Amino acid sequence: MTRAHPAVLRLPLLACALAALAGCPDRTIAEVHPSQGRVESKDIPVAVNRDIDILFLIDDSSSMKDKQDNLAANFPQFIDVLNTIQGGLPNVHIGITTSDMGTSATNGVGAASGGCTGTGRGGKLQVLGAPGVTGKFLSDTVSATDPLMRTRNYTGDLATTFATMATAVGTGGCGFEQHLEAIKTALDPTGPAARFNTGFIRPSALLAIIIIADEDDCSMSDTALIEGGDGSPLGPLVSFRCTRYGVTCDVGGATPDEMNVVGAKTQCHSNETGDRLTKVSGYVDFVKGLKADPKSVIVALIGGPAVPVATETRTDAQHATPIPALVHACEYTGASGKEVADPSVRQSEFINAFPNRGTTTTICDSDLTGGLTQIALLIKQAGGDACMTGTPVVPFDCSVSSIENPGASQVETILHECADEADTDLSPNAPCWALVADAAQCASSPGDLKLRVKRNGVSPAAGTHILANCVTQVTDGSGSGG
Repeated sequence: MTRAHPAVLRLPLLACALAALAGCPDRTIAEVHPSQGRVESKDIPVAVNRDIDILFLIDDSSSMKDKQDNLAANFPQFIDVLNTIQGGLPNVHIGITTSDMGTSATNGVGAASGGCTGTGRGGKLQVLGAPGVTGKFLSDTVSATDPLMRTRNYTGDLATTFATMATAVGTGGCGFEQHLEAIKTALDPTGPAARFNTGFIRPSALLAIIIIADEDDCSMSDTALIEGGDGSPLGPLVSFRCTRYGVTCDVGGATPDEMNVVGAKTQCHSNETGDRLTKVSGYVDFVKGLKADPKSVIVALIGGPAVPVATETRTDAQHATPIPALVHACEYTGASGKEVADPSVRQSEFINAFPNRGTTTTICDSDLTGGLTQIALLIKQAGGDACMTGTPVVPFDCSVSSIENPGASQVETILHECADEADTDLSPNAPCWALVADAAQCASSPGDLKLRVKRNGVSPAAGTHILANCVTQVTDGSGSGG
């Protein structure tokens, strides 16, 4: 079949602005034509990595029961996607920690306040009484002595064992949820939880961090944020304090006092100059610093949408008089009735700091299959998988580059479409790209198609990545990914 070759143009991130993706390519790319559909962005290392450490940060506050059950019920679909990785299920470590950091803050540890105590669960990995598990996390890897066998530290089925752990997380955790601080504490090799979490992170493995939450991050830099009760100058002792002092909205909420005013807020972001909550940028720097190549880190959020953001007044069980509160960003009907989630401004800012390695989907869905599948597909791609997640339009319309030495001194080569579509490394105009059928490797992908770069036997430099934007048919757009 004859293909139309898109013009190669140097344009600023046009596809980035139009892609249904959480992160944007951190570079200039050739033009594609999004009027034909959506744009699927891919960032694929040429070297396959089958070692993946997966940390689930699960909110354990009082509103999370239905969402935890939802996660557990749909987790098998997450594993199903990982099973389609070339060679089958990769060598995985899977750990769970929770958002309960008690009253701890980076300036010290406060006293009991607002139902929170001490350091809470303190970023420790939790197996939560799951039967047959030895250690603090799940490990399922290829045997060191027999590549046809696997070594496991649990009994029974992986998805079932994880589901048992996820539903046992419970809802008794602190209502001032410190998602990002818990992640940092769980992964910090010199931190207070390091001796409990030994062995979870492998130096050469990919690291995936998945946040499951229905409220935004409230990682505290000052214990005073949850001290003083309702009579405090900070306002009523409720989680709205986290937004009031941890988020700034350029329109309608430029100060904590403006955030307190009823009405819509726009252009919202983390308050990086405030002294109550810890800077999101610090957590980004910490996580990226865990790996020699930051592209080895995948981050994901199943939570409330980042917008809209608005303040209202409402009553609750402790306050008969209306007090300032966040308007819920989304809602759905769960097993026990109405379920809600609040705007994820700080969490989304964290996710978006990982271009092409971050994805965000809504927790306001009675079936989390779509979100979990999207995350698993991103993990699969980051490990070196080149299968398309959408159905490419015909004629194929892709912009593809080969990036050597990714980073400040990277060398980029723009690739044209190959003159043939055979699944071989040979082409008269190599190096070039082609979309080729691979029913075995891409069984879970529409059309069984993968992106192949042909080099006529010339090996790429170590650390090379392939960056691509391909126009695919429009789908229902249930989330965003990168």
